[in-house]
Amino acid sequence: MSKKVIIIGGGVAGLSTGCYLRMNGYDTEIHEMHTLPGGLCTAWKRQGYTVDGCIHWLVGTSPDDPYYRLWNELVDMKGIHFVQGEVFYRLEDPTGRQINVFTDIDRFEKELLEKAPQDKKVTKEFVRAARALLGFEMPVDKPSELYSVLDMGKLMMQYLPHARLFRKWMNITGGQFAARCKDPLLRRMFETMFFPEMSALFLVFMLVWMHKKSAGYPVGGSLDFARRMEKRYIELGGTIHYASKVAHVIVEKGAAVGVMLESGEDRSADIVISAADGHCTIYEMLGGRFVDEKIEAYYREYPIFPSWVQVSLGVARIFEGYPGMVGYMLEEPILIDESTKSRSIHARIFNFDPTMSPPGKTIVTCLLPTANYEYWQKLREHDPEDYKAQKKRITDAVIDVLERKIGGIGNCVEMVDVSTPATVARYTNNWKGSLEGWVLGPKMGLRRMSKTLPGLENFYMAGQWVEPGGGLPTALISGRNVAQLICRKDKRKFTTESY
Repeated sequence: MSKKVIIIGGGVAGLSTGCYLRMNGYDTEIHEMHTLPGGLCTAWKRQGYTVDGCIHWLVGTSPDDPYYRLWNELVDMKGIHFVQGEVFYRLEDPTGRQINVFTDIDRFEKELLEKAPQDKKVTKEFVRAARALLGFEMPVDKPSELYSVLDMGKLMMQYLPHARLFRKWMNITGGQFAARCKDPLLRRMFETMFFPEMSALFLVFMLVWMHKKSAGYPVGGSLDFARRMEKRYIELGGTIHYASKVAHVIVEKGAAVGVMLESGEDRSADIVISAADGHCTIYEMLGGRFVDEKIEAYYREYPIFPSWVQVSLGVARIFEGYPGMVGYMLEEPILIDESTKSRSIHARIFNFDPTMSPPGKTIVTCLLPTANYEYWQKLREHDPEDYKAQKKRITDAVIDVLERKIGGIGNCVEMVDVSTPATVARYTNNWKGSLEGWVLGPKMGLRRMSKTLPGLENFYMAGQWVEPGGGLPTALISGRNVAQLICRKDKRKFTTESY
């Protein structure tokens, strides 16, 4: 008789966990608090437009990438059209001077040397690191907990030639590396390619993935991608319950034996896996009973990704000649909340995905990071009128910038949608509305967190709160790893099926 497994959370990590456990004969059911799959990998409809809340680019879109093989175990990769433009990102300063982040390493280097010749040394150093890592492949087949002596030997042989490079770039943030640039435009470009608190090693790998055509965008967007994973899970025989929020994990004699839903219903299981928010899991669903100093230090001291205010505009025009993302440095920063100002805005112009807008129209989305989750949560709960007013104020500021920089915006806006950190928490329950969990920076390093909790049997965790770095590939790997750990404990051979 197969073991019954309850998975909390129907995001990418939860769906990944469910798919791999079904491939290996476990009886699974997922309980998801929202009415849709995907968690943070989501989108929503507004007046004929689709507002996408997640995928900018997906690691593993080239058939030569090891992640591609894993994605193809969960979605039919050949059935998705991936696009990757020649220019990933264009940044413009207040004078109109621009730098293009080309996805080809040679063109990227040439652009930076021409636009910021005084920073030749910095550019050469960055590009040299990217070229050195073109042949490096991430180990993705199994969790480190299951490595044999032979596995460790192979890993060391793969890693050692790049050890100095990894240490160097892992131990500085993108913001620290950017600070070395003399040219303010180049400095801001490196700061805004991703979050500046992230390890600079991630920026290097970004260029590597883009150059290898393995950082494409799936046409159809985030929710469509999540729906494909949901389809795979259901086809494998899995069950998913929506609008089914878990209130508590039921523990008897030091072992998880099921969950209690918010509705008051109890569901029993042989194994419980939380692919939900880590803080909520540990301190609410389990009441903080199964922690040690290491776990408490993570939640007390380690940096997490910020949340964001997302302004999305349905614009009755097309944007020919613009890359998929543009950024504008501002002479006067935009006040986001009482403790956050934005010195630039970055707009995703969805001219690369016609499925997102009615014909002849385009959705434009601006992401404005903020760490002040409490401000937005309190505002929404206690002063809804001011909450609306602040969202409108930011929207007006964004439209004003885009009108001045691009033109033909203000009179063409026919849909406005604004989400805030409070929106993120409401639909995903993510701690502090965080974008991707733990920041993979110098303090966090390359460490991995335990997928079990001290003193609690038959319980596992998956997702961005046990796999630092965030992102969809991390969620995929996390679910796969947990399934392998369970199979090993039950003395089952872990097997997979591909499309």
